Amino acid sequence: MRAIVITKPGGPDVLAVVDRPTPEPARGEVRVRVRATAVNRADLLQRMGAYPAPAGEPVDIPGLEVAGEVDALGPDATRFAIGDRVMGLVGGGGYAEAIVSHERALARIPEGMTFEDAAAIPEAFVTAHDAMRQADVRGGETLLVHAVGSGVGTAACQLGRAFGLRVLGTARTPDKLARARDLGLDVGIVPDGGKFADLVKRTDPDGVHAILELVGGGYVDEDLRCVQLLGRIVLVGLMAGVRAELDLGLLLRRRARVFGTVLRARPLEEKIAAMRAFETSVVPLFARGLVRPVVDVVLPLAEAAQAHARMASNVGFGKIVLRT
Repeated sequence: MRAIVITKPGGPDVLAVVDRPTPEPARGEVRVRVRATAVNRADLLQRMGAYPAPAGEPVDIPGLEVAGEVDALGPDATRFAIGDRVMGLVGGGGYAEAIVSHERALARIPEGMTFEDAAAIPEAFVTAHDAMRQADVRGGETLLVHAVGSGVGTAACQLGRAFGLRVLGTARTPDKLARARDLGLDVGIVPDGGKFADLVKRTDPDGVHAILELVGGGYVDEDLRCVQLLGRIVLVGLMAGVRAELDLGLLLRRRARVFGTVLRARPLEEKIAAMRAFETSVVPLFARGLVRPVVDVVLPLAEAAQAHARMASNVGFGKIVLRT
């Protein structure tokens, strides 16, 4: 099979197309003929040597989500049949023409959906849905989503609308906010030099109930300044850095909860639980047209380097997909 490998830590040019043995499924696993995958920030970090793959995953093939067809069954794998169209999260190795996965870490692709659209779903929507579940958001509450034009941001925006939330979002440019309004964004904010708390409180004087923090860095202190009493801040991404100076007195007075979440490093059992919750609560929303994948651009697998460069530029809106 063809695969994209990281030849050494570095820029996009270290990605190369190679031939690798086609994997065979073990007990409870299936093999997926990958038709499309998508690019995530974690892939860029792994390429630079800053985010090694979890134990047991390919160390040099990035890729955290796939869409394709089941083409082989391991022992005791009974959930799918040969030819079934599936999508799912993987710990790595998605930039390849084939991959093996535990059958319960996969979900069926909604009827009529293309592989390219399906590949744009798992990481974004499972991450957003899982983070919103941890934040215990409820209909009628207000949710602030940072980097609302990103893959996770566009997913969270749509899920917020579907679940009856008022959704505020931040982005670096007004055009991304304008596009997000079609996905359910109620209020869009362009931070001023990284500051947004006062802008949030102009529209919601009491602050917001919950925040999906996809940027990190100095944004977290601003989050504390615009979250309600007993509010929840879920730290999902660290694009602005891993360190921040916080007003701990404000944290105490708000009686707020600040917590982090990751998917890739979780044990298989927890990943399966997140996928099962996603399949139950979110996949039907696609079939009903209440949410949709947001694709920025589709490129051939061999152009993974260009895809990484585009993601690093922050010019896109939604997911960058690679077609195998």
